[in-house]
Amino acid sequence: MWPPNRIASERRHSGTSIEQMFDADVAVPAYLEGLNPDQERAVLHGEGPLLVIAGAGSGKTKTLASRVAHLIESGVEPDRILLLTFTRRAADEMVRRAASTVEGPSASAVWGGTFHATSNRLLRRYGRAVGLEESFTVIDRGDTESMFGILRTEHGFASTKRRFPRKGTIASIYSRVVNARSPLQQALDERFPWCSEHRDELAVLFSAYMERKREHNVLDYDDLLHYWKALLAVSYTHLTLPTIQHWCSSRWSACHGKGG
Repeated sequence: MWPPNRIASERRHSGTSIEQMFDADVAVPAYLEGLNPDQERAVLHGEGPLLVIAGAGSGKTKTLASRVAHLIESGVEPDRILLLTFTRRAADEMVRRAASTVEGPSASAVWGGTFHATSNRLLRRYGRAVGLEESFTVIDRGDTESMFGILRTEHGFASTKRRFPRKGTIASIYSRVVNARSPLQQALDERFPWCSEHRDELAVLFSAYMERKREHNVLDYDDLLHYWKALLAVSYTHLTLPTIQHWCSSRWSACHGKGG
């Protein structure tokens, strides 16, 4: 026997439904209006992760917003739903659309934002559990490069006879190692072979960089993702996510097993 949601889908998308044959009035939730069969299956998916592959202009925003509405209507507490996107504007739009199809202000309690913004928000609240002070500062990529530049000079690597990698390259190598969770030598061989001869010096810089961050109570963008991974495991039961192109390993590993 087909599951109820499959039966409902077939009734709505077939030419003549059983209810229409008997002039019955079938109430369709507002959040399902206008969805095609594939979108509807994504919205009505039960527990556990679900990967949906969809191209540009295929209605991803509408589908995710409908999914949020469905979860709320199904009894999931809104503050247990985390909507992650690549831009804050997209998250706000999805929550707004979900709220327009759900009665009451409940959808406004859904957490929505970018990966880094959500990480920052979580760590401000619960960072003490992983040894962070609430007053930590987040440094951007430019700050990271500047810090590596300072450390490179302090350790005398900037004045060696062999040309040492620039601060931007050092930051890229560090980010690759952290996000791909790969050994330094592997990252150099695969992505930065021209820097392989500086492996030992880079290892020294990376250790000094992590120590300098601890001294000044600062986090970089990579730190936000990794501390967030530790906290996310006990914070949310349902996640809605955008397409996974351009994801780094830390984003995927943080979310793996928590989708719903």
